[in-house]
Amino acid sequence: MRIAMWSGPRNLSTAMMYSFGARPDFAVVDEPFYAAYLKLTGLNHPMRDEILASQPTDPDLVAKAIVGPISAQKPHFYQKHMTQHMIPGIPRDWMTEVVNVFLIRHPARVVASFGAKYDNPTLTDIGFLQQAELYDEVTVAGGNPVVIDSSDIRRNPEVMLRRLCHAIGLGFDTAMLAWPVGGHAQDGVWAAHWYGAVHASTGFAPAEGPLPTLTPDRAELAAQAMPSYEKLAAVKL
Repeated sequence: MRIAMWSGPRNLSTAMMYSFGARPDFAVVDEPFYAAYLKLTGLNHPMRDEILASQPTDPDLVAKAIVGPISAQKPHFYQKHMTQHMIPGIPRDWMTEVVNVFLIRHPARVVASFGAKYDNPTLTDIGFLQQAELYDEVTVAGGNPVVIDSSDIRRNPEVMLRRLCHAIGLGFDTAMLAWPVGGHAQDGVWAAHWYGAVHASTGFAPAEGPLPTLTPDRAELAAQAMPSYEKLAAVKL
């Protein structure tokens, strides 16, 4: 089984990669289109040069690799993808060959967390519009995408991961509930900038508290993302 997990930034996505990566039957990959996205856009993200040097920048080569042969030792393949990477020039036809899961989080939480690491985020940066667009594409193509909310996972990891596994036809493994401190061997080179909190973890963080208070400009950004979030939240597990 190949699982493509789609989220925007700051959305439990790395913890979910660690969760699946803790299973002995899963290989994982961390944001395989990131370097191609940076090359195509010219964006000056943190650690841009290191990212470009660490991954293929040809998106067609990346697409071929992620639907290529799977190891007999690890018969399943978990792919952590960022929705904002799927710009024109990044192929999408391969998405019909994987199980597509959409990981959502309330926009106010995403904006607060992403804004602490990235100056002046825009609606394009946080991936909500792209997430809804990709969900529609998968559905129109005859897929049966699954939606799961990061807040629900943090509230009760075992229950939600069991539901997710059942929804995609995968057996649950209790190994998914914990991982070694210090990160994963397949972390992207950008982990040094983004993954500090999850590197210190050995499991999912506790349930989230009240929504954060945002400055007026960031509150407006979260409001712009809400329709896309609510669309997917209406069909979540």
